Amino acid sequence: MTQTAFFETWHSAAITTLGLFWTAFWAFGFGYLISSMIQVFVTRDRMQQAMGQDGPKSVALGTLFGFLSSSCSFAALSGARALFAKGAGFIPAMAFLLASTNLVVELGIIIAIFLGWQFVVGEYVGGVLLILLMWLVVRLTRPLAPIDTARDTARAQEDSGAGMADPNRPLREKLTSSKVWGQVAMRYFMEWQMVWKDVTVGFTVAGIIAAFVPRRFFEWLFIGGDDPTVLDVLAQALVGPVAAFFTFIGSMGNIPLAAVLYGNGVAFAGIMAFIFSDLVVLPVLRVNAKYYGWRMAFYILGVFLVILVTTAMLLHYGFAFLGLLPSADQVRAVTDREFFAIDYTVWLNMGFIALSALCVGTHVRRNGLDTSIGAGGLEKALFALAMLAYLWLIVGLFVG
Repeated sequence: MTQTAFFETWHSAAITTLGLFWTAFWAFGFGYLISSMIQVFVTRDRMQQAMGQDGPKSVALGTLFGFLSSSCSFAALSGARALFAKGAGFIPAMAFLLASTNLVVELGIIIAIFLGWQFVVGEYVGGVLLILLMWLVVRLTRPLAPIDTARDTARAQEDSGAGMADPNRPLREKLTSSKVWGQVAMRYFMEWQMVWKDVTVGFTVAGIIAAFVPRRFFEWLFIGGDDPTVLDVLAQALVGPVAAFFTFIGSMGNIPLAAVLYGNGVAFAGIMAFIFSDLVVLPVLRVNAKYYGWRMAFYILGVFLVILVTTAMLLHYGFAFLGLLPSADQVRAVTDREFFAIDYTVWLNMGFIALSALCVGTHVRRNGLDTSIGAGGLEKALFALAMLAYLWLIVGLFVG
C-alpha cells in the first residue's frame, strides 16, 4: 500500500467510525434514558411482582419491553442490567436484552435492502428462537450461573452515585417532580460515564477493520461452496460469532458485509450467525463484566454462543425444508453507505444531543466535573486507548 493509499484508507476508517456512531447515537440515548427512568421510577417491589419470576408471563413482558425499546447493544445492556438490579428474573432480563437487539424494526429494513425478505423473516423468527433457547439453556445450566452475586454487583452500581426517589411516593408525584427528573439526568450521565471508553475504542476498531481489512479475508475466513455439507454449514455458523467477536462493526454495519459474504458462497446459517453476534463481541463482554462480574459475563457469553449457533442451524435447515433458502443472485452486494444523509437520524440525534447536554449540565451543576480515569490498571489502559482513538480520528479526518 502506497503512502497516499494509506492516508486515504485512514481517512475512510475515521469517517466510517464517526458514521457508525452517528447512526447509533440516538439509539444509545434512547436506551440509556429508558434505563435511567427504570432505575429512578420503578421500585424493586414492583419489579419483583411483575418480572421477578422466570415464568412465561415474565419472559413475555421482558420480550415486549425489549421490542418496544429496541436499541443498540450497549444501551440494551444497560436496560437489562437496570431490570435485573431492580429485581427482574435473570431470564426475563436476558429476554429483554435479546429482543431489544434482534427484534428491531430499523435492522429489518436494512436487512431487506441488502439481503432480501428471507433474511428479514430469519431475523425476526430467529429473535424469538434465541429467547426460547436462552430460556431452556439457562434453566439447564442455572447451577453454573452466579446469579445472586451478579445481582449484588448490579445493585451496588445502581445504589451508588445519584440518590433514588422515595419508593413510597406515588408515581404521579414522581413524574411531576423536578428533583426526580434531576436524578434521571444524573443516572443518564452515569450510564455514559461507565461505557464511553469501551464505545470509543469499539467503534474506532470497527472503522479500522471496515476500511483496512479486505473483503477477501472474510471470504477466506468462511468455508464457501455451492453445495455445503452439514459440517460446512456448522463450521460457518461457528465462524460467524468468532469473526464478529473481533470486528465489532455491530448489526447495522455488518449487514453490507453480510451481503458480500452471502454473494461469495457463505451459507444462510453462517450469515444469520454473523448477524446475531452483536452481543458476543469483545466490548460487550467487557461491559457485562463491569455490570455483573467476569464470571457472569463469561457465562452469558457461553449461553449466547450456544443459542445463536443453534438458532442459525435451525433457520438454515428449516428454510431449506420449506424451500425458502434465498439465492445468492438475489443479494444486493451494496457496501457503500451514506451515513450523514438528511433523514430521521438527524432529527433524532439532534434531540438526544440536546438531552445529553441537559443531563451533563445537571450533573456538573450538582456534583462538579469528575475527571477521574477509573480505578485499576485495565481502566487506565482503556483510557489511554480511548485517547489514542480520539487522536487517530482527529488526524484521520484531515488526511487523505
